[in-house]
Amino acid sequence: MPETALPGRRGQAARNNVVILDAARHVFLNDPKAPISQVAERAGVGISALYRRYPSKEFLLCRLCHDGLRRYIAEAETAAEEPDGWTAFERFLGRVVDADVHSLTVHLAGTFTPTPEMGIDAQRANELSAKIVERARESGRLRADAVPEDIGMILECCSSIRVDDPERTRQLRRRYLAMLLAGLAAGDGPDLPGPPPRPGEMNGRWRPS
Repeated sequence: MPETALPGRRGQAARNNVVILDAARHVFLNDPKAPISQVAERAGVGISALYRRYPSKEFLLCRLCHDGLRRYIAEAETAAEEPDGWTAFERFLGRVVDADVHSLTVHLAGTFTPTPEMGIDAQRANELSAKIVERARESGRLRADAVPEDIGMILECCSSIRVDDPERTRQLRRRYLAMLLAGLAAGDGPDLPGPPPRPGEMNGRWRPS
């Protein structure tokens, strides 16, 4: 049974937590420097109730990003069950773009200190990404010069697309993801310019500024 479906105080607390996290995501994606009081206001809860669950803004930011990382892992594990490697690759990217996981990375990196648990999950995410790319390459449909680190860059490109209408945002992101996937397909096109991203090359942005 989902926590939000529990009866009584536990269920209400779980539902309040969902509201708080949704509010925090909205507030901090618009302005990472916003005070935590804006989250409480948008969620419709008292600041003391918010602090009982999240004792600091950094703690809340960490929770948001870790939840996004867990969602990425869950989608990658789902992709592993798809029998065709290229289909798994396409559908995985589409689901992660729709989940808007990488907007958190782009906006919140450097605003908190990642926990050791996040480090473990990040390593797991990297391993799963590598397997997704390997299977797509084995299918013969992924260009030979694509690397696992390209996945993160593609997802960040899509996450940068944002308009006022959420459905229109989703449509535009899917449009440009399709273009990027077309560029990743094996064919007779020219080699990609420049060296690919190196493993860990983007990790420095997670150090608090």
